[in-house]
Amino acid sequence: KWFLSFDLMQGRWNLCIIWQVTGSCFDSLGGRKRARLMEGSKKKRKRYGGAAQGNRRPLDGSHEEPMPLPNPMVGFNLPNDRLRSVTRRLPQQAIGPPFFYYENVALAPKGVWATISRFLYDIEPEFVDSKHLCAAARKRGYIHNLPIENRFPLLPLPPKTIFEAFPHYKKWWPSWDPRRQLNCLQTSMSSAKLTERIQCALASSGNPPPKSVQKYVMDECRKWNLVWVGKNKVAHLEPDEVEYLLGFPRDHTRGVGKTERFKSLGNSFQVDTVAYHLSVLKDMYPNGVNVLSLFTGIGGGEVALHRLGIHMRTVVSVEIGEVNRRILRGWWDQTQTGTLIEIADVKSLTDDRIATFVRRFGGFDLVIGGSPCNNLAGSNRHHRDGLEGEQSALFYHYFRIVDAVKSAMGRM
Repeated sequence: KWFLSFDLMQGRWNLCIIWQVTGSCFDSLGGRKRARLMEGSKKKRKRYGGAAQGNRRPLDGSHEEPMPLPNPMVGFNLPNDRLRSVTRRLPQQAIGPPFFYYENVALAPKGVWATISRFLYDIEPEFVDSKHLCAAARKRGYIHNLPIENRFPLLPLPPKTIFEAFPHYKKWWPSWDPRRQLNCLQTSMSSAKLTERIQCALASSGNPPPKSVQKYVMDECRKWNLVWVGKNKVAHLEPDEVEYLLGFPRDHTRGVGKTERFKSLGNSFQVDTVAYHLSVLKDMYPNGVNVLSLFTGIGGGEVALHRLGIHMRTVVSVEIGEVNRRILRGWWDQTQTGTLIEIADVKSLTDDRIATFVRRFGGFDLVIGGSPCNNLAGSNRHHRDGLEGEQSALFYHYFRIVDAVKSAMGRM
């Protein structure tokens, strides 16, 4: 069904289409349950009004055009950037409190960010590559309803280059390796066999090595973020170095296996970037915040708030990984005085349970999280199923929970 409506604010006619949700919407969210969720979303958008009603594609995102990524990927503004002035106007239904903050990989399959944006009240994503704030790249998209004026960075400012972060590596760095920053920090590290092959290839070559050898070595160094630790010798970063680059305190993940440390860190926030966005909350909440933390991981959002000096009165953390929960609890017990409530499965956080928390704590000031990117990123394109993938479809629970918090707080 379709009809025309005139948008007084935009001064234009909109073609409004009502789509029927079919069986193609059934997947890992639980068949008809997800269909009901998506149908409920459309009804709420119709009730809210605004841009969400005009010229919209099917809710599964299958016909969306790719959302263009900015180049350079610097978000709405950066610390000490006085040359650009960006303003935005949020849809009425998106205005906080509660404030919400959602993160995921920027380089997602076609239509994903358009779908995420539409579910989250048609807010424009803020795409940021963390190489503009630290020494390692991390291309991420953020959708949030936070103010974008009067942000400030964490101090001291993090190092922006490899040699600023790790000056001892400069001694062995060859002149033909032009890297000054690292690529995105991954969930796994290179094998000993690879670094041995690189060492053998360099040892049997001249100085400088032939262009073909240089290209082979550089391709592997860029892929695995290898650094020079001796003559013709490269190695992967250590977990404490990755913690440092991501803005976590030293030994934040210590106490679990090295493989688990790399995996947890590779899936985490870049703390300096997130803290820059969250910094606007400090003056707004001088007495502290109540936080609903979804897909918490190892607590990147919590570490960011702590480093900003924002007291967390209560954090309700939803994280399915036992190792991640252990890391967060260990950090919390050493640094915080507020209340930490841990929930394992986001699916168990029902609307009734959310309403109970809202009544108990007087609402949430911030809902923060980034749903799994397993089906959005990676070299294995057979599993890049977008938001229809088993893991990435958990995004719809993020939307459901934000909407439930807003509804429960609206009834207070």
